[in-house]
Amino acid sequence: MSEQTRGQDAGAGRRVVVVGAGMAGVQTAVALREQGFTGSITLLGAEPHQPYDRPPLSKAVLLGKAEGSAFDVDFEALGIELRLGREVSGLRPGDHELDTAEGPVPYDVLVLATGAEPIRLPGADGIPGVHLLRTLDDAERLRPVLTRQHDVVVVGAGWIGAEFATAAREAGCAVTVVEAADRPLAGALPAEVAAPMAAWYADAGAVLRTHTRVERVEPGAVVLDDGTRLPAGAVVVGIGARPATGWLADSGVELGVHREVVADDRLRTSVPDAYAVGDCASFPSGRYGERLLVHHWDNALQGPRTVAANIVGQTPAVYDPVPYFWSEQFGRFVQYVGHHASADTILWRGDPATPAWTVCWLREDRLVALLAVGRPRDLAQGRRLIESGTPMNPGPLADPSLPMKAAIA
Repeated sequence: MSEQTRGQDAGAGRRVVVVGAGMAGVQTAVALREQGFTGSITLLGAEPHQPYDRPPLSKAVLLGKAEGSAFDVDFEALGIELRLGREVSGLRPGDHELDTAEGPVPYDVLVLATGAEPIRLPGADGIPGVHLLRTLDDAERLRPVLTRQHDVVVVGAGWIGAEFATAAREAGCAVTVVEAADRPLAGALPAEVAAPMAAWYADAGAVLRTHTRVERVEPGAVVLDDGTRLPAGAVVVGIGARPATGWLADSGVELGVHREVVADDRLRTSVPDAYAVGDCASFPSGRYGERLLVHHWDNALQGPRTVAANIVGQTPAVYDPVPYFWSEQFGRFVQYVGHHASADTILWRGDPATPAWTVCWLREDRLVALLAVGRPRDLAQGRRLIESGTPMNPGPLADPSLPMKAAIA
């Protein structure tokens, strides 16, 4: 009997239910079929829309250059049952059932892929003109804001705030970005790396106000903590996201310090026959020696292959990726790979005042993370060097005229 046949036999008659119809959920369902799973697959999505990709929401969809970003997946041909507009309210692991308003949903194997939800600005709920940017409906509500070229205040200078500010400036809006920290991307990058990015806002004609908090939001205005009153035809809140796991309270599923599902190195949860993948879950990284919670698209693309492999059960699979993400902001393509928390050395390749430069983080002469601005070749080579753990020579590595692979010790 072949390995594929054993995998198919193992899947026969089993019911896999995936909660969440974003990238992680869709890719898990697809990967199961690709890896020979023959049982039933049900994909539950809280939104009524066909499952869609999120990155275009802050770019092409927001600017009206695309009507949507639905995944190019023939769910019917793959035998994947879609139940859309079906919000899950609870989990009873002992009964192997999910609770929904339409009644219980039984499962043999469960995959939690509910993603993350945006953090709301306290006191701003219900005020006209306040927006989030996480869903297709959010993007469609924001389209006319850009078309009418409103004055826009963006709260938060993180990745999503920068991307929305970029789109708003492209549409001709006056944009002010308010950030409580002393720099953009304060939660993601060290001060010396994020500092050069502050100039990008002014270069694009946007105003960046750091060390500034929002006191309150009123219809048509944002009042700052220093008393400044900013006119605001629209307010876009981008102050972070948290795992969408509130519905798992009292379920017995272990949650971490960020309320994320705590998964093991095979993406199994603390309850039987349940896995977790994507933005809603953390996992232990042997590569970096700590638990990682990664809120980026690539994690939602890669993790499902591990989940599917472990459900099919041909060969146990461990999940230990090199995290990767990208961002398009103010005419620059920014890419990051790895995890820099444990680095002991930082090296620059190029001048951050120029359009293209790279930052390298090393630990004991091995590359552990890299940020590339307009240098995609650095990113591609750096990613392979991080994966291989190859010792590096810092001298050539800091020379932007040399390819990164020339710095191999």
